[in-house]
Amino acid sequence: MNASGWIQLIIYVAILTAITKPLGLFLMRVLDADGKTFLDPIVKPFEKVTYAICGVNPRKEQNWKQYSVSMLVFSLVTALMTYFILRYQDKLPFQGLLNPQKMAGCTPDLSFNTAMSFLTNTNWQNYGGESTMSYLSQMLALAFHNFGSAA
Repeated sequence: MNASGWIQLIIYVAILTAITKPLGLFLMRVLDADGKTFLDPIVKPFEKVTYAICGVNPRKEQNWKQYSVSMLVFSLVTALMTYFILRYQDKLPFQGLLNPQKMAGCTPDLSFNTAMSFLTNTNWQNYGGESTMSYLSQMLALAFHNFGSAA
């Protein structure tokens, strides 16, 4: 490794070390039902409405059965969302911006296979990436499964 590489590594490690404690404390406050953050005035009203709609008590822990049901419902909803986006990518809004190549919606079997494979994190691809999926499909559906649902 040359000097530039070492400098980049040192800077990266220094930044990572510097943000570890503040970010950890912030996450602790976010995940605590009674924690306070600077985003509370904006986020808390939406959080309370969402909890009310879903019947969630933020001060009560889930047991393993409740957690299992939550994960299955979340998986079903995200799989259906992904299938819908892939199947109807040519009919979704922002076509000029997020589907400039005017790619058609995927076939039902390809949409299902792709949605299930990204849901299960096997990421099988039976298509040619940028020649089949619009930007919107790649960003909203596929990248979501790779990064958004990793928790």
